[in-house]
Amino acid sequence: MASRKNQKKTATDIPLKVSDYMSTKLITFKSDDKLENVIDALIKNRISGGPVVNSNNELIGIISEGDCIKHLSESRYHNMPMNDDTVEQCMAKNVETIDGNMNIFDAANKFLESKRRRFPIVENGKLVGQISQKDILKAALAIKGHDWK
Repeated sequence: MASRKNQKKTATDIPLKVSDYMSTKLITFKSDDKLENVIDALIKNRISGGPVVNSNNELIGIISEGDCIKHLSESRYHNMPMNDDTVEQCMAKNVETIDGNMNIFDAANKFLESKRRRFPIVENGKLVGQISQKDILKAALAIKGHDWK
């Protein structure tokens, strides 16, 4: 018998599900968070957006850099200060999610079709993770070593 180190991995051994590559340590926001604090968090953490959850960790929206910029632009246009502006006022509320059991290649196609940068993963009504375009690229590199020539 060959040692485990020398055994070649087969396609069935390679993780191909979204849940194998999704991020689970997420920076999340609450609907009543001040927009200024969210912008600060996006910059400090070098992220382009994040899920918005309620006190039960249920997904209620997503806030992105684009949402913040749009709100800033509208505030300036109407000459309104943004001191008390909250996530609730500018987050996307109809959030498309994907299943953690989805094949990574199907998820890649979903990114192409939707032009989104991230998809939250929800199980039993609770946010459990998020997959980004960068996660798909990481998965492709990991899989390449096993299957692609």
